[in-house]
Amino acid sequence: MIEKVIHFRNLNHAYRQVVANKGAAGVDGMKVTGLARHLEANKDRLLEAIRSGSYLPEAIRGVEIPKANGRKRLPGVPAVTERLLQQAVHQVMAPLFEAEFRDGSYGFRPGRNAQQAVLKAQGFINEGYCPVADIDLENFFDEVDHCLLLQLLYRKVKCPLTLRLI
Repeated sequence: MIEKVIHFRNLNHAYRQVVANKGAAGVDGMKVTGLARHLEANKDRLLEAIRSGSYLPEAIRGVEIPKANGRKRLPGVPAVTERLLQQAVHQVMAPLFEAEFRDGSYGFRPGRNAQQAVLKAQGFINEGYCPVADIDLENFFDEVDHCLLLQLLYRKVKCPLTLRLI
């Protein structure tokens, strides 16, 4: 699977996605506009490190974003190279898991959004069904058992190098 992740076409598509998403620089200070030059100079070394299992990601830059309720959200900003690799992994793995989602699931799914979920819920209400559940998994990845999560991933992803990259 790792060869699909780091295949030229997959990485090229991931590169275009990362550039289109823009975003802030990570701890290395590299902006998205510097990614092409960075890859030209370091692509072979990066791919070899991934293939050998010696690749180590950069640290995550923490930022505080104020929320409407007065609290703060603390998202991490990965380095641009990490965002490229995350996107490349996502593009290969998403189809493996997408088929298992229920039709009524709308969160973080391709071609689906919150407005569609609301319209679907309104339709159910108009048909007389009650109640409607709205679940927000706030802080999910802060609380989830990562060993369990990796075990679930391993059921579909048998490639140790891909799992290491994840």
